[in-house]
Amino acid sequence: MLEDLKANNRAWSAKKTEVDPEFFKRLENQQSPQYLWIGCSDSRVPANEIVGLDPGELFVHRNVANLAPPQDANYLSVLQFAIEVIKVRHVMVVGHYGCGGVAAAVDGRRRGLVDHWLHPIREVHEHHRHDLEALEGDRERWDRLVELNVMRQVKNVAADVFVLDAWARGQTLAVHGWVYSLANGLVNDLNVTVQGPEDYARLKGF
Repeated sequence: MLEDLKANNRAWSAKKTEVDPEFFKRLENQQSPQYLWIGCSDSRVPANEIVGLDPGELFVHRNVANLAPPQDANYLSVLQFAIEVIKVRHVMVVGHYGCGGVAAAVDGRRRGLVDHWLHPIREVHEHHRHDLEALEGDRERWDRLVELNVMRQVKNVAADVFVLDAWARGQTLAVHGWVYSLANGLVNDLNVTVQGPEDYARLKGF
């Protein structure tokens, strides 16, 4: 199987070079994406491919259930580098319907260390328990919790000091919340974009 992957890599490289002989030379010399994607580790959600961008055009951070927890040094390092060094203009928190991490957070089963990682989703679930229980089916509740989790993570990103400092010095930066559908390959914009501190008040309910 690994030989197949290496063969695929060589074929991909050759195809890129055939279409654009200077592609890898440009890529080697600079990294200047306009976007930071904070997404789920799920193998069915390939960030660059979903939005039709080449390598070098999207800075990516992925973890289980697309969390942006303020105590996670890995996420914070990526966020700081993206904002202060690369100077991205957009941060997209992208969840996906049918997320196993979101389901695992609230299904009552114990899985070990990942249960601690997923704790923020249980907090979101508890905060919105009344609204979630009012929905008719398990799938509807699951999908809505995926959306609520993305909204909470947008709130986390927008409240971070790296983001606040960027806005304070006049840097153009927007934080967006999307959910990707495995069923049709489309992204759903949740319309919770935050472009400055004045927009942050809209996220208080999450």
